[in-house]
Amino acid sequence: MKIFINPLRSEWRQLLQRPVFDTLSLEKIVTIILEDVKLNGDAAVKKYAAQFDGVELANLKVTEKEIEDAVALVDDNLKEAIAIAKNNILKFHEAQKETITKIETTSGVVCWRKSVAIEKVGLYIPGGTAPLFSTLLMLGIPAMLAGCKEIVVCTPSDKNGKINSVILYVANLIGIKNIYKIGGVQAIGAMAFGTESISKVYKIFGPGNQYVTCAKQLINKEGTAIDMPAGPSEVAVYADESSNAAFVAADLLSQAEHGTDSQVILVATSIEIVEAVKIEIEKQLSFLSRKEIAAKALANSRVIVMKNADEAFDLLNEYAAEHLIIASDNALALTEKVINAGSVFLGHYSPESAGDYASGTNHTLPTNGYAKAYSGVSLDSFVKKITFQEITKEGINNIVNAIELMAAAEGLDAHKNAVTIRK
Repeated sequence: MKIFINPLRSEWRQLLQRPVFDTLSLEKIVTIILEDVKLNGDAAVKKYAAQFDGVELANLKVTEKEIEDAVALVDDNLKEAIAIAKNNILKFHEAQKETITKIETTSGVVCWRKSVAIEKVGLYIPGGTAPLFSTLLMLGIPAMLAGCKEIVVCTPSDKNGKINSVILYVANLIGIKNIYKIGGVQAIGAMAFGTESISKVYKIFGPGNQYVTCAKQLINKEGTAIDMPAGPSEVAVYADESSNAAFVAADLLSQAEHGTDSQVILVATSIEIVEAVKIEIEKQLSFLSRKEIAAKALANSRVIVMKNADEAFDLLNEYAAEHLIIASDNALALTEKVINAGSVFLGHYSPESAGDYASGTNHTLPTNGYAKAYSGVSLDSFVKKITFQEITKEGINNIVNAIELMAAAEGLDAHKNAVTIRK
């Protein structure tokens, strides 16, 4: 990890830069696959499953028998752990439901807003080196709560055409049946355009590698909504003299093990804290099963020592981390300084892992600085907010003069006439 001491503000942008990819060559590859899926449907999807995942798929959809078999394979202790996570995620997202409030803006003019579920949604669940069944909890539960009529899940199979058993267990637990054995760009294309086996959806959710992320952004241009732009996972940790170095090191490593392109940032108030954390990282790294991945991610990460909390949080707001951990006795007060972050973890006993799995908040969050403008996934992500208004004759007469004057000022005579005719 590279250490920087009190960098000048003019250096922050370069210092906080995320990993950069060759987007032009990436888009070219992804576009070819998407167009193929659009034109050739299931045949193209199966072709790319064979090419990229090494699996020959006769059928894309997971059968009821496969789900039943998977449920029987999941350890009972893990089932209990998942039940705790499910309950907490359900509670947190259920509380986000809004009641309809009718507002009489002027006598005889009543306006309100109603949340209506997006009818068809697609959930992309990464497989690969870490099958993220927790992501299915985070996306599937709010989708079910919102009342989405059709929920499609795509997740890659292994070389034998098998889906991770825990992913299928979670899908069954929350009542999702439309599960397909495909991943990568071809899965995004199948959900965006529809194939013989897979329904076209209106919005696609879920994290993925740079190819999946690029595919989501490209299909978004063609009219399919996506949850948010997202890239490799990241965490920023603020540490001061009250921090526990072992805890901080563990938090940094928990993020670094996601992938070699993951980014971790440590912003500290003194070099002494940094040195203590570095010692702890070395101790803990050797025990990790994914230590090679974590080590590569750490090599591309940053340690920044700032002279005070104000400057530290100015820098952290500029970075706009997906996950922000405030490892301080003063964490609650310091939240007042947070402007840009996906999800914030306060104090010494709120690790990012809690939000990833079981505290209840959603772990599908904006990365790559998008936390400056985007929120993480919530119940709102699965609904549209439709406005309604009901105006009486008295009501239209109360606002008719304002409408006529404004329409005339914009030169829109038909707009003016639409209210004048109702006088």
